[in-house]
Amino acid sequence: MSILPFAGRFDPARLFAFKGGVHPETRKFLSAECEIEDMPIPALIRVPLQQHIGVEAEAIVERGDTVLKGQLIGKARGPVSANIHAPTSGQVIAVGHFTAPHPSGLPVPTITIRPDGRDEWGPRLPRLHPESAAPEQIAAQVAEAGIVGMGGATFPASVKLNLRAKYDLHTLVINAAECEPYLTCDDRLMRERAEEIADGAGIMARALGVKDIIVAIEANKPQAIQAMQRHKIALGYKMRIKTVPTQYPMGSEKHLVKTLTGRETPARALTAELGIVVHNAATAHAVHLAVRYGEPSISRVVTVSGRGVARPANVRALIGTPVADLIAHCGGLVEEPDRLLMGGPMMGQPIRNPRVPIVKGSGGILALTAEETREKDVMPCIRCGLCVQVCPMGLTPFELNTRVEAGDLDGAAKVGLLDCINCGCCSFTCPSNRPLVQTIQYAKGKLAERDSRKHQQDQAKRLAEARTARLEAIAEAKRAAMAKRKAEMAAKKKREAEAAQVVAEAVEATSRKEAAK
Repeated sequence: MSILPFAGRFDPARLFAFKGGVHPETRKFLSAECEIEDMPIPALIRVPLQQHIGVEAEAIVERGDTVLKGQLIGKARGPVSANIHAPTSGQVIAVGHFTAPHPSGLPVPTITIRPDGRDEWGPRLPRLHPESAAPEQIAAQVAEAGIVGMGGATFPASVKLNLRAKYDLHTLVINAAECEPYLTCDDRLMRERAEEIADGAGIMARALGVKDIIVAIEANKPQAIQAMQRHKIALGYKMRIKTVPTQYPMGSEKHLVKTLTGRETPARALTAELGIVVHNAATAHAVHLAVRYGEPSISRVVTVSGRGVARPANVRALIGTPVADLIAHCGGLVEEPDRLLMGGPMMGQPIRNPRVPIVKGSGGILALTAEETREKDVMPCIRCGLCVQVCPMGLTPFELNTRVEAGDLDGAAKVGLLDCINCGCCSFTCPSNRPLVQTIQYAKGKLAERDSRKHQQDQAKRLAEARTARLEAIAEAKRAAMAKRKAEMAAKKKREAEAAQVVAEAVEATSRKEAAK
């Protein structure tokens, strides 16, 4: 769908409401006042090659190799992929499959490193001077650094930075809403690294070719707002700090853009079609480190929280650090958690095995007690419509649920299955405790699996048809060559016969002449 660009500037002082949303208890007080602390290097680091949306990276190291900190160990494949780097120095002890940080618990390609404790850097990426660097150079540096969206979406950041070539962009929005309960990693990053985040925002603005930068922060983070307001100029760009309402899912980029501009992004369209690109605050910080200091994406700040943790904290940990090590660093568990999550309580993924590693999109590890989850028995849907009222996408979750349970995936797709952003508002508000968002996620997975299978079948059919056509072409070429050879042989025999006839006639003529004498 083609979308017309802004006819004029939107009002920077005005905020707009979006439909739906909920107001869960934030419970950020557990870790909001905990300064970022560096975690020691773990005994083992497991680095999955799939930490981003798109094609998994290809391992370029082998078992037994010695690697240095920051060394490239997984090469991006295709236009939507991301490089993977060694978080520290050590020895590669395995290149194989290990349990993914995903509810499925299925193994994924993973590089396992035993750190040597020296934390020795290899050659870093070349430093750039963003004030004079070309936009293409900045985007290429971000790609080399393997930076992805660190708010959880994990879309390769360089792909977004290259949208300037396709769209008429005018605004960069730094998403610092951090609307998920419990999570405070972005809040602390803004309080402690505001200047670096602002610099990263300015660098991205230069890469995108935009004129305006807006940093959107929820109202429940006054200290972060105050810290960011000290840096209103970033790399020569004016940066506006906007305080947005504390409402979930304010962190959804389409809803954040609606709040800031009043404009809606159509279903399955990009905010870039409105001239706006959204990046997370932690992503801006990672861009600053990559461009200014040549540091690839090898660590991140993670909130470890919940009543089940002895000491909630905000920890800077290496990518690939096991969840169990993070929890142990925070004093361990005070009781067996009712739910262990990677991410926030609304959209986070259950952790079945605490040995799984954190990845680039891991903003939090939550150990929630039974009191915090308050699980109830699932009851039949009473058609109250509350899920419809709170859905920020304007969908009818109860109808989606009914169609999915009946196995009607195509029908569910027709009423908006693929437009669901999996925010969990419907499940949160359901008085019957229906697992609506889980059912919808399951259906989207089944639909994707079916479409993938159909694509594979179509691809196999296309390849088979291409092979048949190729074999037929080869056979036709052979037949043509055989016919040509036969024609040439026939022509040769004819010429030989004609030559023999000429010789015979000449001999006969000579014989007649001699007889006449």
